[in-house]
Amino acid sequence: VIIDSPIVFEDAERDVTWKPKNYGEKFYGPTLLREALAQSRNVVTIKILKAIGVDYAIDYARKLGITSKLSNNLSLALGSSGVSLLELVTAYSVFANSGYLLEPVFITKIVDRDGKVIEEANPAKEKVIEETTAYIMTSLLESVIKQGTGRSVRAIGRPAAGKTGTTNNLFDAWFVGYTPSYVTGTWVGFDDESPLGKNETGARAASPIWLGFMKRILKDKPVMAFQVPEGIVFSKIDAETGF
Repeated sequence: VIIDSPIVFEDAERDVTWKPKNYGEKFYGPTLLREALAQSRNVVTIKILKAIGVDYAIDYARKLGITSKLSNNLSLALGSSGVSLLELVTAYSVFANSGYLLEPVFITKIVDRDGKVIEEANPAKEKVIEETTAYIMTSLLESVIKQGTGRSVRAIGRPAAGKTGTTNNLFDAWFVGYTPSYVTGTWVGFDDESPLGKNETGARAASPIWLGFMKRILKDKPVMAFQVPEGIVFSKIDAETGF
């Protein structure tokens, strides 16, 4: 359980005071990590990053395939560093691939007019996190869709995991999600960084695009569940105490 309460950071050297807040400008008190992720609670995210350490988080991001420059401060918890959609999709694919990072490719193979393979991609594959860790992340991200900011995606009618994202002043809206077979990311924004408009969050602007696309590519595919690896134990948790 993490306490969702006001927090203030002061930088005396630069004479700057930072008072992070949640999107709805409310604080919710004792909050489970799962609930905080599902509801995109900013303050809880910052407190978790403070507890584990910024350097640790950056090292973990590198393992997941994030190569862009990352801010070495607590604002990193809220996405203060710009990363590409390809990087985000690659990182989420590690959870879908049971802990394995695969080098993304755009062309899988090239064949001639007779069907002979001229060139074929064999992407590098590396285990970067434990299979159990990947599944726990998938379970947490399923909650975003089951009861969180991505609940409109429940209309897909099959197991899915994902996360909404919205930047300051509604400049960008994101949704990255996956099923056991496909991982897809959507970004909505303007090239000149103009605001999208009132309430145009990741949940409202980006996730409907993801949903429409995934419904089409999964239309005739069998419904699959995320496989639970050995070592995972399920327990009932008291939502108020975390015990």
